[in-house]
Amino acid sequence: QVQLVESGGGLVQPGGSLRLSCAASGFIFSTYAMRWYRQAPGKERELVAGISNYGASTNYADSVKGRFTISRDNAKNTVYLQMTSLKPEDTAVYYCNAHRHNDYWGQGTQVTVSS
Repeated sequence: QVQLVESGGGLVQPGGSLRLSCAASGFIFSTYAMRWYRQAPGKERELVAGISNYGASTNYADSVKGRFTISRDNAKNTVYLQMTSLKPEDTAVYYCNAHRHNDYWGQGTQVTVSS
């Protein structure tokens, strides 16, 4: 079965850093673009960052550009989101998404930025 399992979320102070991981299985990971989405209370789910199948290109939401970095390790079937200079506005549930002809979603991991 297809699985995307996020980890690394938690509580962090403003200005702090956190790295999220998403471990994938059950599909050909290297052929899929990978994305991180997030959803804050009362808001729609939004695209945070994306990376092409072999990591040749990346894209970021303006709100996180310069602070977040998406990367992938196809040998480990894992995509990462390195988050630095975190702000309270980054508080959300973060979801991993695999995109090609089909879309797969993880269960989400909570990130809370608070002093």
